[in-house]
Amino acid sequence: MVDTNDKIMLAHGGGGQLSSDLIKKYVLPNLGNDTLNQLGDSAVLELDSGSICFTTDGYVVKPLFFNGGDIGKLAVCGTMNDLAVAGARPVALSLSLIIETGLELAILEKILKSIGETAKQNNIDIVTGDTKTVEAGSADKIFITTAGVGERVGGVELGLNKIASGDKIIVSGTLGDHGMTIISKRKGISFESELKSDCASLWPLIEQLLVGGGVRFMRDATRGGVAATLNEIASSTGMDIEICEDKLPINPAVQVAADMLGFDVLNIANEGKFIAVVSHGCAERCLEICKNHPLGQEAAIIGEVGEVSKSALVELVTKIGGRRVVQLPYGRELPRIC
Repeated sequence: MVDTNDKIMLAHGGGGQLSSDLIKKYVLPNLGNDTLNQLGDSAVLELDSGSICFTTDGYVVKPLFFNGGDIGKLAVCGTMNDLAVAGARPVALSLSLIIETGLELAILEKILKSIGETAKQNNIDIVTGDTKTVEAGSADKIFITTAGVGERVGGVELGLNKIASGDKIIVSGTLGDHGMTIISKRKGISFESELKSDCASLWPLIEQLLVGGGVRFMRDATRGGVAATLNEIASSTGMDIEICEDKLPINPAVQVAADMLGFDVLNIANEGKFIAVVSHGCAERCLEICKNHPLGQEAAIIGEVGEVSKSALVELVTKIGGRRVVQLPYGRELPRIC
């Protein structure tokens, strides 16, 4: 647990055990309410005029530009994805910029152009915002904070409480692309096959999946990767989860990079992939919907939800038939990736 004598570390923002401890010991006791306590990617707000989802996020990626995207594209897509996996059609975003003194205006313009183009491509507007400047050395060039509002899709009810034993687990594509792209760019490491971030807006695919039916729960596997998401599902439902190593879609170049640098791909962040828990009877149809969309061509059913268990473990069946526990990442293997 977080000790009151400790100080904040980078690992507290990693989506792993330290993040969970920080939220449970400090955030929820002071700010908790029925909506916040659900700890969803987006808050569901029931209004007289209808049902909406609301989310917020901050972006501090380093470097600002990388193969497949930049901090601007990441901010728009990441916020839209938090709404999409909650079953909401993204409607509008706010944008707050914290800019460090000395940032070249050409770089700022390039980031803003990327934000505008990404928003336009996804039929969403930036409707309000704020800009602050800080002294040199205070913000590592630029930090971006967004908030997003989405309109919930009628008849769609997603939640951890909907998950049942026997449900199948689908991942929408290859794992670890974003995190390994960022670390290779940061360290100046090149590979024969160039790594590329999967940064993308998932709503076009998720919309089709929700219409098809059978989806119980969704989460975009960002910080902490697939390991963190599956452990969250297991601990929240009290059910074991089993996944198969030979079913995991991983780009060979990403696997080589991870092995060389000592990372577990299951812990690496993604910025254009989601995990969906779907009913057993709808799994193949959901998989087909994913594979027929450009964003889901590498989708796979990687495992299933087991029975209620005191341990509520996530286990990986290895390619040679062994088993290992997939643990919740403790901290953050790769800081400043989103």
